[in-house]
Amino acid sequence: MLRFASLGSGSKGNAWVVQAGRTTVMVDCGFGPREAVRRLARLGLEAEGLDAILVTHEHGDHGRGVAKLALKARCPVWLSHGCHAMLEAVGAAPVAANILAGHEVFALGDLQVTPYPVPHDAREPVHFTFSDGARRFGLLTDAGHVTPHIEAVLSGCDALALECNHDVAMLQAGTYPEALQRRILGPYGHLDNAAAAALLSRIAGAGLKHVVAAHLSEHNNAPKLARAALAGALGCEDAWVGVADQEMGLDWREI
Repeated sequence: MLRFASLGSGSKGNAWVVQAGRTTVMVDCGFGPREAVRRLARLGLEAEGLDAILVTHEHGDHGRGVAKLALKARCPVWLSHGCHAMLEAVGAAPVAANILAGHEVFALGDLQVTPYPVPHDAREPVHFTFSDGARRFGLLTDAGHVTPHIEAVLSGCDALALECNHDVAMLQAGTYPEALQRRILGPYGHLDNAAAAALLSRIAGAGLKHVVAAHLSEHNNAPKLARAALAGALGCEDAWVGVADQEMGLDWREI
């Protein structure tokens, strides 16, 4: 069995958990250790039960709690060389760090992990797919645009969590300064609803069982807009599409 959940997803903090067999890994920890422990408990987990923490990139909403939670959990951390260097520069590098390569598949217990590079304004950012040998879960947030490699890696996944950061019209009509809007809309910023839907229309296979909209902006998007965009790409009911919430995250989804 392969299953996944989110502790929270958005600009205030991100963390995901993935399980297969006897293996449990976390992706990112943008929460302080106490808050992360509270959110793990909501999913029936304890920090000490984590086998590893994987880090996508060094931005605070993804990496701020990694080092302290890893110490509490006594588990290793996997991250890119660039990400480690940036965390080290601010005194937040994990003690038990393993450097991963952006194109090399590796095993963590019962999970096969496939890192892949993404275009984002961070130092050597990566995202991941996870497999138990029979099923695959693909995770993609914090990407300014979709590359052919991203499309190839995520094609045919059994479950997907895709960034739907913003609705372009809401962002442009909102209160964000022009410079911040340019960053978000730029090639190393964040995916909007339409871009995520376009990607989904190209990669969705017949066996797709779950689609989750992730990393929604609380100011420049709405769950109903993200759901409608992804559902439109699949030709399904809006309610079939899940949303990873900032406060409540996402409950377990089993593939």
